[in-house]
Amino acid sequence: MNVLVGKKAPLFHENAVINGKEFEENYSLEQFIGKKNVVFFFYPLDFTFVCPTELVAFQEKLEEFEKRDTVVVACSTDSKYSHWAWLNTPRNKGGIQGVTYPLVADYSKMIAINYGVLAGQYTIENNALSFEGNPVAYRGLFLIDKEGIVRHQIINDLPLGRNVDEALRMVDSLNFHEENGEVCPANWNSSKNGLKATAEDIAEYLGSATN
Repeated sequence: MNVLVGKKAPLFHENAVINGKEFEENYSLEQFIGKKNVVFFFYPLDFTFVCPTELVAFQEKLEEFEKRDTVVVACSTDSKYSHWAWLNTPRNKGGIQGVTYPLVADYSKMIAINYGVLAGQYTIENNALSFEGNPVAYRGLFLIDKEGIVRHQIINDLPLGRNVDEALRMVDSLNFHEENGEVCPANWNSSKNGLKATAEDIAEYLGSATN
């Protein structure tokens, strides 16, 4: 499992479905460097149970991410054709119709491997290649800043859905830090003050938190 925080996000050029219906070849996150933050998240499979709840939840908050100068991009090990079919299936029939942010098709599984979220590994035994584990991605989420650096990552096991509001909070934290030069203490949100990371400020914060 890779720890990518503080490092350049692994690059890729892959097929994707954008705007809910259009195929795009050689889709890459490089287009956002210098322009936007990126919330890049993995999910296990199209046409499953927990996954549509997450993708729809991100769509419902998409405008909030856009207000924060942040784009949302999803990825799984399904093909672009599976993505397209799922995007064009009504929600009451198990689809995610209405989702407009890009879905990247990591059919080779190399993106999941490079981000350290593949739920298994390839092995070679007796000159034969085999796979141990589950050939899908864990629920990994990576917040990538405008310089292409990973600033936050979280990886859930397959049954455990994510909290979209927490992803928004992390975007707020990053933007607040970059705009004000202050750090964000535990349970910080955009209605609270930050800290200047001095011993005095931290001591004052801890004292007020325990009173």
